[in-house]
Amino acid sequence: MRKRQKFVVTAVLLTGGLLGSQAVPLEWRYGLIGLLSLTSWVLAAWSLREGLVGVEWLTVVVPSALFTAGVGFFYILLPANILARLLIGVLFGVGQYALLLTANIFSVAAIRTIALFRAASAVGFVMTLVTGFLLYDTILSFRVGFWLVMPAVAGVSFLLALPALWSMELEEKVSVRIIKYSVWMAVLLGLLSGAISVWSVSLVVTSLFLATMLYVYLGITQHHFAQRLFSRTVWEYVTVGVVVLVTVLITASL
Repeated sequence: MRKRQKFVVTAVLLTGGLLGSQAVPLEWRYGLIGLLSLTSWVLAAWSLREGLVGVEWLTVVVPSALFTAGVGFFYILLPANILARLLIGVLFGVGQYALLLTANIFSVAAIRTIALFRAASAVGFVMTLVTGFLLYDTILSFRVGFWLVMPAVAGVSFLLALPALWSMELEEKVSVRIIKYSVWMAVLLGLLSGAISVWSVSLVVTSLFLATMLYVYLGITQHHFAQRLFSRTVWEYVTVGVVVLVTVLITASL
């Protein structure tokens, strides 16, 4: 079976599992989504196994599992609207296929130069932000104390940042620099989540704020790794962050 055929099979099976998760009682759904996320990692590894070497089993495959978890947990929060759920299911399948294609390009680019690398980087960046938004929204939806929100957001942010930064180097091992930057990014986002979780702000706005800050930190760091970080670039990212922060402050005061 060719790789693209494996990608289609993986996306279809996971989409079917996502849609089928709604047939079980509510108290079982979170465990089922966790199992589906693990299945996503297994299927993604099966689809890409010919090109996976060393740390790629983590950095290339994990984004697919995180995306499954993000969409799956968010899926539980949706209202009982068949059309909305079907739409999310279709978008999930397309997203999974795009992630697998992107992962395949990263795996090949680690060995030789490939023309589609820049496009794959852009897709991977966007999917990281979407996954981050969904996972942040899920964590905040539990309405737990900030002492639980902070480590949860930090952990998710680390898992999102590590593969995204690794894709800038594509080495057989994760460098100390990537680990340091991923940890700092996770710590900053964890602290921000703790601060904003005590404000009277809607879940969507809070999740959007955290996803935007992930965009700012990750975008600046990736430009730094690529040695294309200029003052104009920094100001562009900072401006986006400031605009969203002001929006959050205005929303919180209403």
